Amino acid sequence: MSSKPIEIGIVFFPGMTQLDVTGPFEVLARLPNARVHLLWKRIEPVISDVGLPLLPTTTFSDCPDLDIFCIGGGPGMTSIMDDDEVIAFVREKGGAARFVTSICAGCLILGAAGLLTGYKSACHWLMRDMLACFGAIAVHKRVVVDRNRISGGGVTAGVDFAFQVAAEVCGEDVAKRLQLFLEYQPEPPFDITVQNAPPELLAKLRSDSVPWLRDRQAAVDRAARKLASRETVSA
Repeated sequence: MSSKPIEIGIVFFPGMTQLDVTGPFEVLARLPNARVHLLWKRIEPVISDVGLPLLPTTTFSDCPDLDIFCIGGGPGMTSIMDDDEVIAFVREKGGAARFVTSICAGCLILGAAGLLTGYKSACHWLMRDMLACFGAIAVHKRVVVDRNRISGGGVTAGVDFAFQVAAEVCGEDVAKRLQLFLEYQPEPPFDITVQNAPPELLAKLRSDSVPWLRDRQAAVDRAARKLASRETVSA
C-alpha cells in the first residue's frame, strides 16, 4: 500500500449535527495512514445543534489537497448556504478531492457549490426533494455511490456510508476488518422506518418540521439562484 497519507477533510460548522460526521470520523480515522483534518474558518470551538462543543484542527486556508472531502448537515446549514466563503471553499477544495462525500443534508451544501449537478445522491427523507433545485437526482437509499460522489441518507447512515467509503478507498478487506473491529451489527430496538411508519406518525413529523423546512427551502432557493447566476457568467 502507498506510503502517501490519505488526506481526509471533514467540515465542521456551528449548528451542525455532529453525528453526521463523528460517526464517519470513527471509521475513516482508522484507515491505514489516514490524516484527518477537521475544517473550519478558524481554530475555535463550534457548537453542534444540540450543544456539543467541537474543535476544528485545520483552517480553510491551511487545508491540504484532499483524497476525501466530507460534509454533514444540521440546522446551521441554513446560514452556511448563504455564506459565500464556505460555499467557495466547498466548491474549490471539495470539488478537487478524489472523493466528494456527504451525509444527511450535507448533500445540499455540495449542491449549492455546484458539485452535484447530474449526480445521484442520498439525503435525509424530509429534505430529499430539495436536491432537484441543484440539478441532482435524489435516490431513496441509505448509501448512494455515483462515480466519485458518495452520500449517506439520514444522520445514522453516516456509519454505513463510512464503511462504503473505506471500501472504495482501501478495498473491501480493510472495510470488513474495520467493521469487525468496531463490532458494527446494528439491532435497532424498534422496527420503524420511513417505509413502514404509520401515516399519522409521518404526518406529525412533517407537520412539526414545517417551520425549519420552510427556512431551509428558502436557503436552498437562494443558493440555487446564486449557482445559476455563477454558471451563466462562466458560460
